[in-house]
Formats: sequence, structure tokens, C-alpha cells
Amino acid sequence: MISAEEFKKQKNKSITLLGMSGVGKTHLAKLIGEEGGWFHFSGDYRIGAAHLKEAIIANIADKMKIDSWLKTLLDNRSISINSQVSFDNLEPISAFLGKVGNPEEGGLPLDEFIRRQSLFFEAEKKTMYEVPDFIKKSQAEGFSHFINDAGGSLCELEDQALYKLLSEKSLIVYIQTNTENERILIERAKTHPKPMYYNSHFFEKSINTYLAENSLDYAAQVSPDDFVSWVFPKLIEDRLTKYTALANKYGCTIQSDDLHNCRSANDVINLISSAL
Repeated sequence: MISAEEFKKQKNKSITLLGMSGVGKTHLAKLIGEEGGWFHFSGDYRIGAAHLKEAIIANIADKMKIDSWLKTLLDNRSISINSQVSFDNLEPISAFLGKVGNPEEGGLPLDEFIRRQSLFFEAEKKTMYEVPDFIKKSQAEGFSHFINDAGGSLCELEDQALYKLLSEKSLIVYIQTNTENERILIERAKTHPKPMYYNSHFFEKSINTYLAENSLDYAAQVSPDDFVSWVFPKLIEDRLTKYTALANKYGCTIQSDDLHNCRSANDVINLISSAL
């Protein structure tokens, strides 16, 4: 593990951020990026703009083809479709992932939901394995430092070789949330349930438990929004354990409260250094 002094003196710093969506990863990346010299690599953006782009476009096309008029225009190439993923707009990825459950409520059939989850899993793994190459490219473009703004599901990849690689090429920084922030995230999941990636073992166990608790026989009977609201607290509990284990083995931990008190890149560097 690198020491605080060594980290501060590094000519080319590289950081990989770890933690739940909403705890401040992108806030940290933008805060230090404002002072220049940092290349901001968004894992979710790379997934949507590269590895899942064709699948996202195909999904949009399939929905459009329900309308016979649009189908004709698409088939004869009178119109085309594109996906406008950006750092601040990851909606195309969420729309592709979807939610499992009753199709009359916008849910996906179980097999299709699992297929899309698998595609996302492979896309995220490919993206994270690309980080060392992007570090090199960023330095060639004149950036001194690199920040890997990884998705909240990085801990779900269960690839020790990948985690070791990331720890060798960057400092893994876990942003640990507090109980109040966890409550806010859970409440947000209830009021605005969003599509999520789930570890396959966690999802299988969760969907079976949900079906049993609600006396349902099939996933097609599941209310998509209700399942997301029900499963999210369990997802947080499961991920927090994984984040802690990764940080203890490969990196360091900072507190989300301390991060939100940072006002400059220097504040952030000092906060990370204090964790080392």
C-alpha cells in the first residue's frame, strides 16, 4: 500500500472510486477536475457509449417497430437511431437494463431481464480492464492525473485479478456512506425506483424470496417498481460488505460526510492522504 507521503508526491496520480451511486463519486471527480490536470474517466459513460451502444440502439429500434409506420421507415433506412449517452445523462443505459416483472407495468420477462444483466456485467468488466490503457492515453494527451469514476456495481464483478490490476494501476478509494445517507438512498429508491444491476446469485435469491413472500408463482406477476423498492435495502447491505472488503484489501476508505466538506482539489487530496 502506498503511504500518504508517497501519494502526495506522486507526479501522476491515479484513483479508482468505489461506492454506491449517490455517495459522491462524481462530485469528487468533478471537484478535483475543476482545477485542471485530471482526466475524468466515467465507467458508466464508457459502458453506454461503447460496449452497450449497439444493444441499446437495438432495444430502441425494437420498441419503435411496434408502430408499423416507424417500422417501415427503419427497415428501408429512411430514419436511423442513435443513443445520446453523456456523463450527466445515463438514461439510455437505465432504459436498456429495465426492471423485471409484469409487462403491463413496463416490466421485462425474466429471461430477457437476465440476458440484459449479463450483457451489462460483461460490458462493465471490459470497461474496467480498459482503465490501464486509458491512463496511458490520458497522460499522452497531457493530463497529469487520472480518476476512474467507477459504477456502484464494481464490487459485483467478483474478479480478484481485475481488482488487483486496478489497485496496481490506481489507488482504490472507497467512499463510505453514513446511516442517514443510506436512509435517503433507500427512500429515493422507493419514490423513484430505478433499474439496477444485480449480482446474479443475489438476484436469484432475491426474486425467489420476493415471489414466496408475496405468494406469486411467476416473475411476470411481479410489480417492477415494488420489487426495486423492496430489494434495494438488501442490495445496499450486501454491497456495503463487499465495498469494505475490497477497500481493506486493495485501498483506503474516506467518509462521505468528510468528502462533502471538501471545497478544493487540495482538500480532497488531503482527505485521501489522511486515510492512508
